[in-house]
Amino acid sequence: MPIAELLLLEFNDEVKKTRATLERVPSDRKDFAPHAKSMPLDKLAPHVAQLPDFGVTVLTTPALDFANRTFARLQFESAEQLVRAFDEGAAKVVATLQSMDEAAWTQPWKLSFQDKRIFEGPRFLAYRAMFLNHLVHHRAQLGVYLRLLDKPLPATYGPSADDRMGF
Repeated sequence: MPIAELLLLEFNDEVKKTRATLERVPSDRKDFAPHAKSMPLDKLAPHVAQLPDFGVTVLTTPALDFANRTFARLQFESAEQLVRAFDEGAAKVVATLQSMDEAAWTQPWKLSFQDKRIFEGPRFLAYRAMFLNHLVHHRAQLGVYLRLLDKPLPATYGPSADDRMGF
């Protein structure tokens, strides 16, 4: 089975879990942050919703220097708006994965800021470490925020205390 097909199976599973988390983000506590060093909810939730755009960048470019890229941050309006943005980006990742050439996975990919290396390695590792693991990490952060705000958590890798049969 080609690498892209395997990754597509995994991505589709993570999309369902992330979408379910975004659906539960409350819009009445946008300024909530569990700690002074934590990102507020109105920054974290849109970041999660927009991460698929970064996935497309990893899959379609040889490198990204954050210093040379302008980025329009999504403004948090509602859970529905976050899900819509996430779904649009996820569809682009799926289309890109479906068109990936097997040789592309071993091509070098680099992430930097002002030419200071953040990541350098094969595209496969960039996709998994810099994009997909990044998505899962921030989704887990959102789960902590939801728990602290007493919002029900969706099932992810098994049932949650709130959603025993929802996976």
